[in-house]
Amino acid sequence: MGYVITIISLFALLLVYFKIADKYNIIDKPNHRSAHTEITLRGGGVIFPIAFLLFLGSQLLHQNPITCPQNYLIFGLGMIVLCTISFIDDILDLSSKIRLVFHFISVTLLLYFINAFQLLPIWAIPILFIMIIGILNAYNFMDGINGMTGLYSLVVLGSLLYVNQNIIKFTDKNFIVYPILACLVFLFFNFRKKAKCFMGDIGSMGISFWVLGLLGLLIIKTQELKYLLFLTVYGVEVVLTILERLILKENIFEAHRRHLYQLFS
Repeated sequence: MGYVITIISLFALLLVYFKIADKYNIIDKPNHRSAHTEITLRGGGVIFPIAFLLFLGSQLLHQNPITCPQNYLIFGLGMIVLCTISFIDDILDLSSKIRLVFHFISVTLLLYFINAFQLLPIWAIPILFIMIIGILNAYNFMDGINGMTGLYSLVVLGSLLYVNQNIIKFTDKNFIVYPILACLVFLFFNFRKKAKCFMGDIGSMGISFWVLGLLGLLIIKTQELKYLLFLTVYGVEVVLTILERLILKENIFEAHRRHLYQLFS
């Protein structure tokens, strides 16, 4: 029953956001590197930080997250910082330097959340910063075809839920279920020929931060890096795209429409 109430709440709050986005013209206009041809509401991915707040509320009903071994408040702060700067970027198009500062703050909080600073050697921390910020941006780059990011996230989260329930428990079940519910609600509006909304940076960054938090907890718990293979689809796509652009002598940091998924689509 609790999950049904959560889904209804997510639907209602996202519809409220649609009204706000429409009023303040928070839209995605098609350009030369877009896969869409019509103006669409941007920022539907706000549903992910909202889902986290609902999860945190459910935790408060049963236990105090401040004293919980997995400090969800620390994770939540990192997610809110990342989603806030990403939403501002959706609207104002910030410089990469400003975004990077806030990404660094968010990743620091994420590493604190999974206890990486205490459990890992110092030399591994800079590598993790580079790796996590790279994955966050790769996730963001892949948000370009209706339903793709939502469905891929659903598969990864479903896999993590299976691992948590049947192989090794590494986190609270609801910490995986809530982003799954958010994906389902988002996909209802996005996975269609004419999407009602797009994720925007706030969504792709928000869900990737959540996925990375879960993967971090799992890898720290099991000491097995094999679970990074859950990100293989994004990894292969990004690497092949970069290689192709290098071969063509193109600037890999410049916006483009030559992602592998765009060529397939």
